[in-house]
Amino acid sequence: MSRQAPTLEDVAREAGVSRATVSRVVNGVRNVDPAIQDLVRRAIERTGYAPNQAARQLVTRRTTTVALVVSGAGDATDTEQNAFATRVFADPFFGRVVGGVVGHLRPRRMHPVLMFAETPEARQEVVAYLRQGGADGALVVSTHPDDPLPALLAGAGLPAVLFARPGRPVPLSYVDLAHRDGGRLAAEHLLERGCRRIATVAGPLAVAASQERLAGFRDTLARHGHPYVPVAEGGFTVDSGMAAMTSLLAEHPDTDGVFTANDLMAQGAVQVLRDHGRRVPQDVAVVGFDDSSVAVTCRPRLTTVRQPVEEMAATMARLLDDHIKGARVEPTSVVFDPELVVRESA
Repeated sequence: MSRQAPTLEDVAREAGVSRATVSRVVNGVRNVDPAIQDLVRRAIERTGYAPNQAARQLVTRRTTTVALVVSGAGDATDTEQNAFATRVFADPFFGRVVGGVVGHLRPRRMHPVLMFAETPEARQEVVAYLRQGGADGALVVSTHPDDPLPALLAGAGLPAVLFARPGRPVPLSYVDLAHRDGGRLAAEHLLERGCRRIATVAGPLAVAASQERLAGFRDTLARHGHPYVPVAEGGFTVDSGMAAMTSLLAEHPDTDGVFTANDLMAQGAVQVLRDHGRRVPQDVAVVGFDDSSVAVTCRPRLTTVRQPVEEMAATMARLLDDHIKGARVEPTSVVFDPELVVRESA
């Protein structure tokens, strides 16, 4: 005979409390003494009790699921949408976002559902999914400054938190980095190394973070008597970093220091410099941005500006949890500070 599944009554007997107390703990009701909560949780572990999620949802009106949405402003074909998804999964940045989000959600028995919103139809699907109770809220990573999804979510009154300040002001919480300070750190380090003919590979200049990193870099160099900084625009990919570095070397062959707006482009720049017989860092110092896994697999290992993506993503998930529970009503922003990580490339 199969053993009957443990019930709330079994947990209550094990913990020595009432069934109502167990129910309040299971459903996340706050007015339960922490010591009692701990007692009930240990009893749940010993008995192997598993809450009925459907019944729990009726009580709490929560699914314990959040949508992790990667969104853009394009009107993409099916082929372009597939290419977009492929690029997302290939980028170490997104893996770090997922790691930070899951790290916060898992201990709270919450789960992310990945959604892409690269077309008007896909954006409407995200809004409908949330309105219909498919998820309790949305964590949004936008890839374009003109992304209309944040405004759609705000207009619908749905709980949502953004990774990075939105291109257009909307009443939603967000986490971001002080990107301008990151550009400043990179410039100061290259100057301290004695670099005098400094160039930069910027990220896509339509993206606010790229603009801020470039502005901080340029402003710092200007304050140190460098009024002109050669700039080549990249696309946050290895190939675009290679193309931008090739262009810079053709126009400015005496370059002795380069700041790239992310580590993938720095990896591409290092490859081009090596192909042109330039030693890194002896002939050309290279500073990246992000401190991703690429920074330590590149040879030489990259000096880079660290963006604490995992911490930022975990904070994004925490803010959303607060909004869902009603612990936070007004939107807020949390801005993290970058940090220079010195390795062999500069």
